[in-house]
Amino acid sequence: MINSLSTKFLISLSFFLNITILQSQKSDIWSDDNFTGLEFRSIGPALMSGRISDIAIHPEDENTWYVTVGSGNVWKTQNSGITWDPIFDDQASYSIGCVTIDPNNPEVVWIGTGEDQGGRHFGYGDGVYKSLDGGKNWTNMGLKNSERISKIVIHPKNSNIVWVAVQGPLWSSGGQRGLYKTVDGGKNWKLVLKDNKWTGATEVILDPSNNKVMYAALWQRHRTVAAYMGGGPGSGIYKSYDEGETWKKLTNGLPKSNMGKIGLDISRQNNDILYAAIELNRRTGGVYKSIDGGENWTKQSNAVAGATGPHYYQELYVSPHHFDRLYLMDANMQISDDGGKTFYRMNEKNKHGDNHAIAFKKSDPDYLLVGSDGGLYESYDLTKTWRYMANLPLTQFYDLALDDAEPFYNIFGGTQDNNTQGGPSRTDSWQGIQNSDWRVVLNWDGHQPATEPGNPNIMYGQRQQGTLARIDMITGEVTDVQPQPRDKENYERFNWDAPILVSPHKPQRLYFGSQRVWKSDNRGDSWQPISGDLTRNQNRFDLPIMGSKQSWDNAWDVLAMSNYNTISAISESPIKPGLLYVGTDDGYIHISENDGKSWRRIEVKKLAGAPSYAYVNDLKADNFNENVVYAVLDNHKYGDFRPYVYKSTDKGKSWRSISSNIPERTLTWRIVQDHVKKDLLFLATEFGIYFSINSGKRWSKIKGGVPTISFRDLAIHKRENDLVGASFGRGFYVFDDMSVFRELSNAQMQSPASLFSVRKAWWYIPRSHLGFGDRPKGTQGDSYFTAKNPPFGAVFTYYLKSDSKSSLAIRQDKEKALLKDGKSVGFPGWDAVEKERRELKSEVIFIVSNSKGEIVRRLNAPAKQGFHRIAWDLRYPSPSVIKNSGRQSSMLGFMVPPGKYSVKMFLNNNGQVSQMSKEQFFDVVPLREGALPTKSHDEIAAFWRLYENTIKIASSIQAEISNLMTKIEKTKLALDQSRSSSGDIEAKYSLLRNKILDLDERVSGNRSKSGPGEKNNPTVSSRLYVVGRIMEYSTYGPTETAKEQLELSQKELSSIEDTLDNLDNDLNALLTVIYNSGGPLIEGKTGSITK
Repeated sequence: MINSLSTKFLISLSFFLNITILQSQKSDIWSDDNFTGLEFRSIGPALMSGRISDIAIHPEDENTWYVTVGSGNVWKTQNSGITWDPIFDDQASYSIGCVTIDPNNPEVVWIGTGEDQGGRHFGYGDGVYKSLDGGKNWTNMGLKNSERISKIVIHPKNSNIVWVAVQGPLWSSGGQRGLYKTVDGGKNWKLVLKDNKWTGATEVILDPSNNKVMYAALWQRHRTVAAYMGGGPGSGIYKSYDEGETWKKLTNGLPKSNMGKIGLDISRQNNDILYAAIELNRRTGGVYKSIDGGENWTKQSNAVAGATGPHYYQELYVSPHHFDRLYLMDANMQISDDGGKTFYRMNEKNKHGDNHAIAFKKSDPDYLLVGSDGGLYESYDLTKTWRYMANLPLTQFYDLALDDAEPFYNIFGGTQDNNTQGGPSRTDSWQGIQNSDWRVVLNWDGHQPATEPGNPNIMYGQRQQGTLARIDMITGEVTDVQPQPRDKENYERFNWDAPILVSPHKPQRLYFGSQRVWKSDNRGDSWQPISGDLTRNQNRFDLPIMGSKQSWDNAWDVLAMSNYNTISAISESPIKPGLLYVGTDDGYIHISENDGKSWRRIEVKKLAGAPSYAYVNDLKADNFNENVVYAVLDNHKYGDFRPYVYKSTDKGKSWRSISSNIPERTLTWRIVQDHVKKDLLFLATEFGIYFSINSGKRWSKIKGGVPTISFRDLAIHKRENDLVGASFGRGFYVFDDMSVFRELSNAQMQSPASLFSVRKAWWYIPRSHLGFGDRPKGTQGDSYFTAKNPPFGAVFTYYLKSDSKSSLAIRQDKEKALLKDGKSVGFPGWDAVEKERRELKSEVIFIVSNSKGEIVRRLNAPAKQGFHRIAWDLRYPSPSVIKNSGRQSSMLGFMVPPGKYSVKMFLNNNGQVSQMSKEQFFDVVPLREGALPTKSHDEIAAFWRLYENTIKIASSIQAEISNLMTKIEKTKLALDQSRSSSGDIEAKYSLLRNKILDLDERVSGNRSKSGPGEKNNPTVSSRLYVVGRIMEYSTYGPTETAKEQLELSQKELSSIEDTLDNLDNDLNALLTVIYNSGGPLIEGKTGSITK
């Protein structure tokens, strides 16, 4: 009884605390949720995709696939890749290791978070997730300290039994690692196979013919900031005969030395046969085969994954269709058709290398779906040819740079294994940004790029380990400009992602870092070192790894990783030339106040709370005060994921933390200070982008428009005031016009409403590339990738502190509170109910006026709490008539002329209208000039207004004629029900009906001709159509033909209007006669008939 009461108390307390937390979050004006209406814009690209970690094909529907991305969440297609849906974007992890579909119920899907390779740049996860509805909803099922999960296997007859191969932390010991098992669908977990604190499980497979028999591979590895060791005594292959409860280590015929990563699989044709691809010392290895269920093994060959290293690949897949056919994941995949004795390289022509995952179809032995660093590829002819899925924007960008090209700037980014790419921040085409708008400007892995202010024809790209190049954007030519050691000097140690800085004081001046700082005053043609070695200059092989110094005879691998003891960050004060800040990957910050003539060293451990050897991710000199500098540190390569952000106000002599409320488990990568408002900062972190309006005392996350993803770099485009983020797995994101953040304050957030400054609006007609406005993808099919431009026109950003609630909502809130308190709720009364029924929905109204004070447009928007953006398309409202049905044609009004405009914001609360914020002014600016001279913009706009007014009249007349035609048909029904004598009245009816049809023909043409498509003589409608066609996609203005056709239309409309009035009078007179003869009334203008 006591336990029961305690449980009830705890449940009630938990409920109370949750409610209290939610209320607290809502009342906190700087809560992340208050800013969800401020959205980033995803621009891709999908020109090259990103690293695929696993693939699962639905067992009953081979058109449905689940694809996990090492750094980019989870994606699902239900049409074999024509379209994709991201289905894991709102979860806590973005780095994904594996996916498994329940064989007993394919709607149940399991995800293992945290990529399980040994690479230098991988994210980390927070356990296993389960979905019961095909990925629509997810529940974290535990193992939250695993960080990296390799594989999930579900019992083929019992969905409650699941095994999870947990690789565990990469950068540290401990955590959750080994093979875990649940027998209750993930509610509880048991560690059933483990070894030492550096060893986790990398593979687990079931014997298809005996589900009690299992095999698993353990892998011991550790990566540090300095080195990587991919093997140890903990690595090995194991077998269980009792569903994983107990295990036997398999050793006969396997290497006696320490083993590294092991790829393991079982033959589908003979379940006694197993294959293992085993990494050995210093990037060597071999493939082994057992024909007796793992009891004995025979070495087949020395095959091992190479390139980046076995730790990066080494997965082994056995074909379910072809006996002894093996696929060994590698930079260039290795294939064996004889059980591993010999291997050949897979055809990768026109395909990206670095392969990680394969999926097979039961129905097609020649089909392969392969995941690589460059995305997803499929083959229908057993690897002879490939189709690339060019609609998955999964590129991992390390760094970015923005040029100042006009009218739209370009974004350049260095990528993980997908080159250095560049493309537009927006375009002037209907289709937005397409893959074809992007280009590869430099090959290999891409790293920190840079651009030259004032000269968009020069940019700098960088391959790994400091291979710097200057790129001529006119010719596309690439010139290597990496600094080289001088006579009798040792080799330079460049970081994998070496820092380059274009001086803010002299565009031709560059600073670049190896273990020392280099300077060039001629764009890299020549260099001079301006420092000595600024690092600790250690021998990485002497440093501890796996807890101690290690023997040479081990699985060392430092080929595809950064050098150690390198410079990792450089900044120069934009206020004082030659005031330089330099950070290293081994815990130093150096400061020079004389352009490198002398240096002052700071150990980062002296910064309050900072680790001893933290990696300096970023240094930024303040834009306003030469004494102020910001530092972003990173200690994740020691297993520490906490944020470290600092500020100094005395050139680095003292520091204070400004990490404040950044969540504990959040790495910090880059900091950017606004160039207008000194206390406005932006921070790129492992799980999104934050902003602070008070120099880091409090941070808020910008969640709108972005998934859970790492952002490794940030930049503000000073001309356009855009904030651009380089995500590590989902491409680039642009926050269009970040100036809204400059206007945030405590007072503003507490005010009832705010209308923010409006950026200039470009005035132009979008360009056709694949089609016009009704063709967002042209005719390229649904798989064609496009990213959106910013909304066309002027964008209004507004904030409401609270919802404008209706009487109904207010009453319902009060009743909920009464019910919560256990009180009864009574009937509110008929008057109250009727008042609620009549009440108009609250709305925000924007009134746009020109420089003369004339209102040109009004827009309506939601009166909901939070931030919102609404775009005015620079057009007048549609001139088309609104019909009795409430419908209106899709015709748009024409544009306003360029000039100065203003906008006011009002709240309409059930007819009570009040202005909510001050008026904002903005400019509408022509984007470009055409090839031919035109009339003045005001003259052109005057013709557009004349045309719109003519359309108003014409469409109204068309509607009236349509109503008359309906009315004349109803008149016949009334006539048939009257008591009038036949003869005279029928003749009047017939004459009047023909006059109405004649009028319809004058406006719309001969309908008998129109039926089969025969040409009609010009009519009002056809002439106005010609005028519209001339002007629809042009700002050139009216041609002489347009003027002539409009004049003729107006002349004809004037005559038609007079005739229409007479016909309406005649029809009412006829209806009066019918009514007086005993006929019924008809719906329409009949009020005068009965008088």
